[in-house]
Amino acid sequence: MMSTKEIETTYDITRQTLNNWIQRKIISKPTKKGNKNIWSRTNIIEIERAVSQKNGKTPFFEFDHQKLKINNRRYLGSKQRMLNFIDDVVKENTTDIKSVADIFGGTGVVADLFYSQGKEVIVNDILFSNVISYNTWFGTETIDYRKIENKICELNNLTGISGYVTENFGDRYFSEENAKKIDAIREKIERYSDLNKREHDFLLTSLLYAMDKSANTVGHFDAYRKKMDSLKPIILRVPEQRKTNKSQIFNMDANQLVRIISADLVYIDTPYNSRGYESAYHVLENVAEWKKPAVEGVARKAINRSEKSSDYTKNKAPQAFDDLIQNISARYILVSFNNMAHKGNSRSNAKISNEEILESLKKRGSVEVFSTDFNAFTTGKSKIANHKELLYLCKVDS
Repeated sequence: MMSTKEIETTYDITRQTLNNWIQRKIISKPTKKGNKNIWSRTNIIEIERAVSQKNGKTPFFEFDHQKLKINNRRYLGSKQRMLNFIDDVVKENTTDIKSVADIFGGTGVVADLFYSQGKEVIVNDILFSNVISYNTWFGTETIDYRKIENKICELNNLTGISGYVTENFGDRYFSEENAKKIDAIREKIERYSDLNKREHDFLLTSLLYAMDKSANTVGHFDAYRKKMDSLKPIILRVPEQRKTNKSQIFNMDANQLVRIISADLVYIDTPYNSRGYESAYHVLENVAEWKKPAVEGVARKAINRSEKSSDYTKNKAPQAFDDLIQNISARYILVSFNNMAHKGNSRSNAKISNEEILESLKKRGSVEVFSTDFNAFTTGKSKIANHKELLYLCKVDS
């Protein structure tokens, strides 16, 4: 807390400058205490930012002015590069699509494609860390955006502390300094008492994305690089503010979800190979939930992750897929798949084949298959020739 006189002396600014900044909404009004104005820590952060901008400087705690976007993260099987392909197939081969369900949402970029077109979206994922980000990008709760900006300024300015992340993931997935900063930020977010659920998730999303950017990995957390070569300080960015549309957000098993929802189009992108997402993103999931479980092994994974394990990563994938398709309530079903069922190394091999997908979809209606070239991710170093991304569009019989 500081008085106006202390602010003027410390930052070499006049009372008139402060009043001008308040009128222009660059800074917030101070709190009145009797006849005096008292400037809070949030006020001071705003003033420091304004002074730095006035002087043409960037304060050391300042976040990147570029807003955080939904696709600013690495993710196995991300469909970011497939969005135009998906959009074209839907626009050219369907009619009157007003609602879309993305039931294996991942990063949420496919749901966002339709959300940005003004369609109602239903988005779901089994990972809690992904659902946190969905509430940021698609949530309907009103937020105080200035408050979020100020909180992120404050979080970026924290001094690191040794805690759960430092002990379990420091000098492994993150530099020691970044691990301490993550500990400080996560604990601070948990202690804030003046945030609604979505404001809280804005801050947590910013942290999770920053962790991905600064992680000493190749884009997932199955393993970390032996040599610590990711030493850039972790910096939180403010998630962009977007126009709100109708949305529903779920954190549940997709096979159960389809029994209780309906949409004009249901989009499906299951984890077809043996790589479990609960394993690949265990660090982000751990920090999002903040239950601080015991971890084990070189990869430092939580001891019990079975409740989030997917049938689609096991040999029972064809049966799970058929159960899913037969219980969908929609006019169209759109399925993403790639032609690696019998190619690639063992972990990237699909657990379900093209023929099995077609067999299940044809029980519901007529099916068209569309393809485009795509460079595949595999868990090994092999390069897959003639790899294609496929879209199966089923027009469901009425």
